Amino acid sequence: MIENIESAFIHAATDESFKALVLDNSEKGPVLVNFWSKKAGPCLRQYPLLDQLVHNYQGKFLLINVDTETEVICTKEYGISSVPTLKLFRRGQVQASLHGFQDEAALKQLIEAHISRVSDQTLAEALALYSQNQQEAAYGKIAEAIIDDPDNPRLPLALAKLLMHEQRIEEADKLLNALPSPVNQDPEILQMQARLYFFKLVQAIELDEAGLITRAQTEPDLLIAKQELVAHYVMTDQLEAAFALLLDKTPTDAEKALLQQLFRLLGDNPLVATYRNQLQTLLN
Repeated sequence: MIENIESAFIHAATDESFKALVLDNSEKGPVLVNFWSKKAGPCLRQYPLLDQLVHNYQGKFLLINVDTETEVICTKEYGISSVPTLKLFRRGQVQASLHGFQDEAALKQLIEAHISRVSDQTLAEALALYSQNQQEAAYGKIAEAIIDDPDNPRLPLALAKLLMHEQRIEEADKLLNALPSPVNQDPEILQMQARLYFFKLVQAIELDEAGLITRAQTEPDLLIAKQELVAHYVMTDQLEAAFALLLDKTPTDAEKALLQQLFRLLGDNPLVATYRNQLQTLLN
């Protein structure tokens, strides 16, 4: 049974021990939290795969099981509405989530994206060079690391962030759009692509907020008017205003695409679940 596990790398968390087992340990390395219930067959079918994964990786990550039937505080805090749900924590934050039963390949992909790799040391060296104003040397080192380890999403992500820092937006966008699968589906890569999408929209804005609002009200069918106002709201952290603008009626296909970018940008933000439900209500 899941609750009777004996392993240095597998533990059961309570509401009281969640911080120590998950958040504190995630400062040292990846922690995978398995939100489960003994009443759910998919949880019981998935657990042997998780157990085998832990043993295969020999301590490169911790597996923490949370019984959603008894540990209601942390279950509610992380918005768990169905089981099994997996959440990968690093440095105190949720880095990725998977909902429902996952096969071995999906579980391995999740872990591989977050455990330490040799290329991560190369990345650290490159970032040190960048901090010493040796930008081209840093870029070259990261590019070489990507060639040697094309499956590490942290390499192109770091390169894109450096390019964005230098306002080389088109180069960053081109880099991420050219990534092969499955790296291009990494949640942080998708989040960065969404950030670039909204950043490019904001760059093209010529009106102030009042002007953007007026244009959106007087020309409600003009897509660029809604896109630019949403981008402005996003970049000024007016997220609820952005969602309200897109969900005031049944969205068009173009507006649904804009919502998808917003969902990707926000990742595990609780607003995503709220407004996904609102979107489904409108579509139904």
